[in-house]
Amino acid sequence: MPHIIDGKAISAQIKEELKEKVTRLKEEGVRICLAVIQVGNDPASSVYVGNKKKACAYIGIESLAYELPEETTQEELLALIGELNGKAEVNGILVQLPLPAHIDEDAVIRAIDPKKDVDGFHPQSVGALCIGQPGFVSCTPAGIIQLLKRSGIEIAGKECVVIGRSNIVGKPMALLLLRENGTVTVTHSKTRNLKEVTRRADILIAAVGRPKMITRDYVKEGAVVIDVGIHRNENNKLCGDVDYEDVAPVCSAITPVPGGVGPMTIAMLMNNCVEAGSKR
Repeated sequence: MPHIIDGKAISAQIKEELKEKVTRLKEEGVRICLAVIQVGNDPASSVYVGNKKKACAYIGIESLAYELPEETTQEELLALIGELNGKAEVNGILVQLPLPAHIDEDAVIRAIDPKKDVDGFHPQSVGALCIGQPGFVSCTPAGIIQLLKRSGIEIAGKECVVIGRSNIVGKPMALLLLRENGTVTVTHSKTRNLKEVTRRADILIAAVGRPKMITRDYVKEGAVVIDVGIHRNENNKLCGDVDYEDVAPVCSAITPVPGGVGPMTIAMLMNNCVEAGSKR
Protein backbone atom coordinates (compact mmCIF):
# COMPACT_ATOMS: atom_id res chain seq x y z
CA MET A 1 0.00 0.00 0.00
CA PRO A 2 1.26 3.53 -0.74
CA HIS A 3 1.92 6.15 1.91
CA ILE A 4 -1.18 8.39 1.90
CA ILE A 5 0.04 11.97 2.32
CA ASP A 6 -2.30 13.57 4.85
CA GLY A 7 -2.71 17.23 3.92
CA LYS A 8 -5.11 17.84 6.81
CA ALA A 9 -2.57 16.68 9.39
CA ILE A 10 0.35 18.57 7.79
CA SER A 11 -1.68 21.78 7.40
CA ALA A 12 -2.76 21.50 11.07
CA GLN A 13 0.91 21.19 12.06
CA ILE A 14 1.78 24.34 10.05
CA LYS A 15 -1.14 26.27 11.58
CA GLU A 16 0.03 25.32 15.10
CA GLU A 17 3.53 26.63 14.28
CA LEU A 18 2.02 29.85 12.90
CA LYS A 19 -0.24 30.26 15.94
CA GLU A 20 2.85 30.21 18.20
CA LYS A 21 4.63 32.68 15.94
CA VAL A 22 1.63 35.06 15.91
CA THR A 23 1.47 34.89 19.74
CA ARG A 24 5.17 35.87 19.94
CA LEU A 25 4.67 38.71 17.45
CA LYS A 26 1.71 40.04 19.47
CA GLU A 27 3.92 40.06 22.57
CA GLU A 28 6.34 42.24 20.56
CA GLY A 29 3.47 44.57 19.63
CA VAL A 30 3.08 43.29 16.04
CA ARG A 31 -0.49 42.59 14.93
CA ILE A 32 -1.24 40.93 11.61
CA CYS A 33 -4.25 41.74 9.46
CA LEU A 34 -5.53 40.18 6.21
CA ALA A 35 -8.11 41.95 4.03
CA VAL A 36 -10.25 39.57 1.93
CA ILE A 37 -12.35 40.96 -0.92
CA GLN A 38 -15.11 38.94 -2.58
CA VAL A 39 -17.15 40.33 -5.49
CA GLY A 40 -20.48 38.58 -6.01
CA ASN A 41 -21.68 35.48 -4.19
CA ASP A 42 -20.27 32.51 -6.10
CA PRO A 43 -21.00 29.57 -3.73
CA ALA A 44 -17.53 27.96 -4.05
CA SER A 45 -15.85 31.35 -3.45
CA SER A 46 -18.03 31.91 -0.37
CA VAL A 47 -16.87 28.55 1.05
CA TYR A 48 -13.20 29.41 0.40
CA VAL A 49 -13.57 32.86 1.96
CA GLY A 50 -15.29 31.33 5.01
CA ASN A 51 -12.42 28.83 5.42
CA LYS A 52 -9.85 31.64 5.18
CA LYS A 53 -11.65 33.64 7.89
CA LYS A 54 -11.74 30.55 10.17
CA ALA A 55 -8.01 29.94 9.63
CA CYS A 56 -7.24 33.60 10.47
CA ALA A 57 -9.29 33.38 13.67
CA TYR A 58 -7.57 30.13 14.65
CA ILE A 59 -4.00 31.37 14.35
CA GLY A 60 -4.74 34.84 15.75
CA ILE A 61 -4.71 36.98 12.62
CA GLU A 62 -7.27 39.76 12.30
CA SER A 63 -9.34 39.54 9.10
CA LEU A 64 -11.29 42.26 7.33
CA ALA A 65 -14.04 41.02 4.99
CA TYR A 66 -15.26 43.09 2.05
CA GLU A 67 -18.25 41.37 0.45
CA LEU A 68 -19.10 43.46 -2.60
CA PRO A 69 -22.14 43.08 -4.88
CA GLU A 70 -21.80 41.41 -8.30
CA GLU A 71 -22.38 44.75 -10.07
CA THR A 72 -19.36 46.43 -8.36
CA THR A 73 -17.38 48.23 -11.08
CA GLN A 74 -13.70 47.66 -11.77
CA GLU A 75 -13.02 51.29 -10.75
CA GLU A 76 -14.73 50.76 -7.38
CA LEU A 77 -12.74 47.57 -6.74
CA LEU A 78 -9.43 49.23 -7.71
CA ALA A 79 -10.25 52.18 -5.45
CA LEU A 80 -10.79 49.81 -2.49
CA ILE A 81 -7.47 48.02 -3.21
CA GLY A 82 -5.72 51.42 -3.38
CA GLU A 83 -7.19 52.34 0.00
CA LEU A 84 -6.05 49.03 1.56
CA ASN A 85 -2.57 49.41 0.01
CA GLY A 86 -2.28 52.68 1.94
CA LYS A 87 -3.37 51.24 5.32
CA ALA A 88 -0.27 50.39 7.38
CA GLU A 89 -2.28 48.06 9.64
CA VAL A 90 -3.25 45.80 6.67
CA ASN A 91 -0.44 43.34 5.92
CA GLY A 92 -2.08 41.19 3.26
CA ILE A 93 -4.70 41.76 0.55
CA LEU A 94 -6.50 38.88 -1.10
CA VAL A 95 -9.06 39.25 -3.90
CA GLN A 96 -11.04 36.04 -4.26
CA LEU A 97 -11.01 34.72 -7.83
CA PRO A 98 -12.82 34.27 -10.16
CA LEU A 99 -14.15 37.80 -10.53
CA PRO A 100 -17.30 38.71 -12.50
CA ALA A 101 -16.73 38.84 -16.28
CA HIS A 102 -16.81 42.67 -16.48
CA ILE A 103 -13.71 43.00 -14.25
CA ASP A 104 -10.19 42.49 -15.62
CA GLU A 105 -8.49 40.03 -13.21
CA ASP A 106 -5.03 40.97 -14.44
CA ALA A 107 -5.58 44.67 -13.69
CA VAL A 108 -6.83 43.78 -10.20
CA ILE A 109 -3.84 41.50 -9.42
CA ARG A 110 -1.42 44.21 -10.63
CA ALA A 111 -3.12 46.82 -8.41
CA ILE A 112 -2.19 45.00 -5.17
CA ASP A 113 1.00 46.24 -3.49
CA PRO A 114 3.55 43.38 -3.99
CA LYS A 115 4.45 43.68 -0.28
CA LYS A 116 0.83 42.73 0.51
CA ASP A 117 0.39 40.18 -2.30
CA VAL A 118 -0.11 37.15 -0.04
CA ASP A 119 -1.58 35.12 -2.94
CA GLY A 120 1.74 35.44 -4.80
CA PHE A 121 0.03 36.33 -8.11
CA HIS A 122 1.52 39.80 -8.77
CA PRO A 123 3.99 39.86 -11.72
CA GLN A 124 6.66 41.16 -9.30
CA SER A 125 6.16 38.14 -7.02
CA VAL A 126 6.30 35.77 -10.00
CA GLY A 127 9.43 37.51 -11.35
CA ALA A 128 11.14 37.23 -7.97
CA LEU A 129 10.43 33.48 -7.94
CA CYS A 130 11.86 33.14 -11.49
CA ILE A 131 15.19 34.72 -10.56
CA GLY A 132 15.45 33.26 -7.06
CA GLN A 133 14.74 36.48 -5.15
CA PRO A 134 12.64 36.62 -1.96
CA GLY A 135 8.92 37.21 -2.48
CA PHE A 136 5.52 35.67 -1.92
CA VAL A 137 4.91 32.32 -3.62
CA SER A 138 1.57 31.10 -4.95
CA CYS A 139 -0.01 29.15 -2.06
CA THR A 140 -0.91 25.82 -3.72
CA PRO A 141 2.58 25.10 -5.15
CA ALA A 142 4.21 26.27 -1.89
CA GLY A 143 1.91 23.87 -0.02
CA ILE A 144 2.91 20.96 -2.27
CA ILE A 145 6.59 21.56 -1.49
CA GLN A 146 5.72 21.41 2.23
CA LEU A 147 3.72 18.19 1.72
CA LEU A 148 6.75 16.57 0.09
CA LYS A 149 9.32 17.85 2.59
CA ARG A 150 7.26 17.05 5.68
CA SER A 151 6.57 13.55 4.33
CA GLY A 152 10.32 12.92 4.03
CA ILE A 153 10.24 12.83 0.22
CA GLU A 154 13.54 13.94 -1.33
CA ILE A 155 13.16 16.33 -4.30
CA ALA A 156 16.83 16.98 -5.16
CA GLY A 157 17.96 15.01 -8.21
CA LYS A 158 14.53 13.48 -8.83
CA GLU A 159 12.69 13.47 -12.17
CA CYS A 160 9.69 15.74 -11.54
CA VAL A 161 6.89 16.03 -14.11
CA VAL A 162 4.17 18.69 -13.82
CA ILE A 163 1.00 18.17 -15.87
CA GLY A 164 -0.43 21.65 -16.41
CA ARG A 165 1.03 25.08 -17.10
CA SER A 166 -1.32 27.54 -15.38
CA ASN A 167 0.03 30.73 -13.82
CA ILE A 168 -1.44 29.73 -10.44
CA VAL A 169 -0.14 26.14 -10.17
CA GLY A 170 1.79 24.66 -13.10
CA LYS A 171 4.41 27.34 -13.78
CA PRO A 172 5.23 28.28 -10.15
CA MET A 173 5.24 24.56 -9.25
CA ALA A 174 7.95 23.91 -11.84
CA LEU A 175 10.02 26.85 -10.54
CA LEU A 176 9.74 25.68 -6.92
CA LEU A 177 10.77 22.13 -7.83
CA LEU A 178 13.78 23.58 -9.69
CA ARG A 179 14.62 25.63 -6.59
CA GLU A 180 14.69 22.35 -4.65
CA ASN A 181 17.11 20.89 -7.24
CA GLY A 182 14.55 18.66 -8.96
CA THR A 183 14.93 17.90 -12.69
CA VAL A 184 11.69 19.32 -14.05
CA THR A 185 9.54 18.70 -17.13
CA VAL A 186 6.34 20.70 -17.70
CA THR A 187 3.68 18.97 -19.82
CA HIS A 188 0.32 20.17 -21.12
CA SER A 189 -2.50 19.44 -23.58
CA LYS A 190 -0.17 19.76 -26.60
CA THR A 191 2.54 17.42 -25.22
CA ARG A 192 3.16 14.49 -27.55
CA ASN A 193 3.30 10.99 -26.07
CA LEU A 194 2.23 12.38 -22.69
CA LYS A 195 2.14 8.97 -20.99
CA GLU A 196 5.74 8.26 -22.00
CA VAL A 197 6.85 11.56 -20.43
CA THR A 198 4.85 11.14 -17.21
CA ARG A 199 6.08 7.56 -16.75
CA ARG A 200 9.61 8.93 -16.29
CA ALA A 201 8.52 10.87 -13.19
CA ASP A 202 9.72 10.03 -9.69
CA ILE A 203 7.38 12.85 -8.57
CA LEU A 204 4.26 13.44 -10.68
CA ILE A 205 2.15 16.57 -10.07
CA ALA A 206 -1.28 16.47 -11.74
CA ALA A 207 -2.78 19.94 -12.24
CA VAL A 208 -4.55 19.34 -15.53
CA GLY A 209 -8.13 20.19 -14.53
CA ARG A 210 -9.75 17.00 -15.89
CA PRO A 211 -11.48 14.58 -13.49
CA LYS A 212 -9.73 11.20 -13.08
CA MET A 213 -7.66 11.70 -16.24
CA ILE A 214 -4.48 10.27 -14.71
CA THR A 215 -4.71 6.47 -14.62
CA ARG A 216 -2.00 3.93 -13.76
CA ASP A 217 -0.66 3.91 -17.34
CA TYR A 218 0.60 7.49 -16.77
CA VAL A 219 2.51 6.49 -13.62
CA LYS A 220 5.87 4.81 -13.07
CA GLU A 221 5.92 2.03 -10.45
CA GLY A 222 6.92 3.55 -7.11
CA ALA A 223 6.34 7.21 -8.10
CA VAL A 224 5.04 9.89 -5.74
CA VAL A 225 1.74 11.29 -7.10
CA ILE A 226 0.37 14.69 -6.05
CA ASP A 227 -3.20 15.45 -7.16
CA VAL A 228 -4.04 19.18 -7.40
CA GLY A 229 -7.44 18.73 -9.09
CA ILE A 230 -10.79 19.04 -7.36
CA HIS A 231 -14.05 18.17 -9.13
CA ARG A 232 -17.50 16.71 -8.48
CA ASN A 233 -18.13 13.34 -10.13
CA GLU A 234 -21.45 12.06 -11.52
CA ASN A 235 -22.49 11.09 -7.94
CA ASN A 236 -21.63 14.60 -6.66
CA LYS A 237 -18.61 13.22 -4.77
CA LEU A 238 -15.29 15.06 -4.74
CA CYS A 239 -12.56 13.61 -6.91
CA GLY A 240 -9.25 14.80 -8.35
CA ASP A 241 -7.34 14.74 -11.64
CA VAL A 242 -6.00 11.30 -10.62
CA ASP A 243 -8.06 8.10 -10.68
CA TYR A 244 -7.12 7.33 -7.07
CA GLU A 245 -8.32 3.71 -6.94
CA ASP A 246 -6.47 2.85 -10.15
CA VAL A 247 -3.22 4.71 -9.36
CA ALA A 248 -2.77 4.11 -5.60
CA PRO A 249 -1.64 0.44 -5.91
CA VAL A 250 1.31 1.33 -8.19
CA CYS A 251 2.74 4.42 -6.44
CA SER A 252 4.86 4.83 -3.29
CA ALA A 253 2.97 7.89 -1.99
CA ILE A 254 -0.19 9.73 -3.06
CA THR A 255 -2.40 12.63 -1.96
CA PRO A 256 -6.12 11.93 -1.56
CA VAL A 257 -8.94 14.25 -2.72
CA PRO A 258 -10.27 15.71 -0.51
CA GLY A 259 -7.73 16.01 2.31
CA GLY A 260 -4.50 16.26 0.31
CA VAL A 261 -3.40 19.47 -1.41
CA GLY A 262 -6.54 21.52 -0.58
CA PRO A 263 -5.90 22.17 3.15
CA MET A 264 -2.30 23.18 2.36
CA THR A 265 -3.36 26.13 0.19
CA ILE A 266 -4.98 27.92 3.13
CA ALA A 267 -2.12 26.97 5.49
CA MET A 268 0.38 28.58 3.10
CA LEU A 269 -1.82 31.66 2.70
CA MET A 270 -1.66 32.04 6.49
CA ASN A 271 2.10 31.53 6.31
CA ASN A 272 2.39 34.34 3.72
CA CYS A 273 0.28 36.65 5.94
CA VAL A 274 2.51 35.99 8.95
CA GLU A 275 5.60 36.62 6.81
CA ALA A 276 4.10 39.91 5.59
CA GLY A 277 3.44 40.96 9.20
CA SER A 278 6.90 39.87 10.40
CA LYS A 279 8.64 41.92 7.69
CA ARG A 280 6.69 45.07 8.45
